[in-house]
Amino acid sequence: MMRTMFSKLRGILGALPGAVVAYSGGVDSALLAEVAHQVLGAASLAVTADSPSLPRRELEAATALAQRRGWAHLVVGTAELDNPGYVANPPDRCYHCKSALFDRLQPLADDRGAPVLLGTVTDDLADWRPGHAAATERGGRHPLVEAGFSKIDVRRLSAEFGLPTAAKPAAACLSSRLAYGVPVTTEALARVERAEELVASLGFSVLRVRDLGGDAARVEVGADELARLAPLSRTVTEGLRGLGFATVAIDERGYRRGALNEGVLIPAAAVTGRRR
Repeated sequence: MMRTMFSKLRGILGALPGAVVAYSGGVDSALLAEVAHQVLGAASLAVTADSPSLPRRELEAATALAQRRGWAHLVVGTAELDNPGYVANPPDRCYHCKSALFDRLQPLADDRGAPVLLGTVTDDLADWRPGHAAATERGGRHPLVEAGFSKIDVRRLSAEFGLPTAAKPAAACLSSRLAYGVPVTTEALARVERAEELVASLGFSVLRVRDLGGDAARVEVGADELARLAPLSRTVTEGLRGLGFATVAIDERGYRRGALNEGVLIPAAAVTGRRR
């Protein structure tokens, strides 16, 4: 099955004149960048979008991996924080983010006569992903989905290729740490990044610090690490208070994907600003 999907992925990429891969440094986009490089060589360009919502450690890791693997790699700045629709942080924030990404990537793709490729996997199709809609509307391709790759498949093939991202925990931009309605500002993003660095420094690998608004924070770590967090809760709480969070809670359920979507009414149809 894996060989069949891999062959299909190679065939999809091989039929392209080139590619601009939206490369965040995460497990999915790293595999896509690797296979695109294998198939297309210099005709494939991995592009990392940099903004205040990208943790510095993620940018450094993405750049280092591209260099080690020999990919053609470019870092470009994006301007989503200039968009009031993004800064307001509505449930469709990611739609505005992907639109800003395509504003930068599409000219590069047009110059190469190639499409923009994204590391979407089949698991993502069942989640609330307004950014996926924005990318598709702008002509982005999702080769991993076309070839039938799930997250587990991506991790397995990444391990075969010796990619360090094979076991990398799920990652998302810093804006995803802010509860809907909490304005996305450079200061808010920097505070969340410092808070997560503090928790990570205590040895936790899967973690989120959620900014709930009103200087309230919620800390999540992997379910298998909750017991180890308990005796460190005072250290975590005091550290986050030092960053300006007046209220700090430890989520006893542990980290779970899309936790801030819980209890939020997600629109079933197109959202504000989306092309119908």
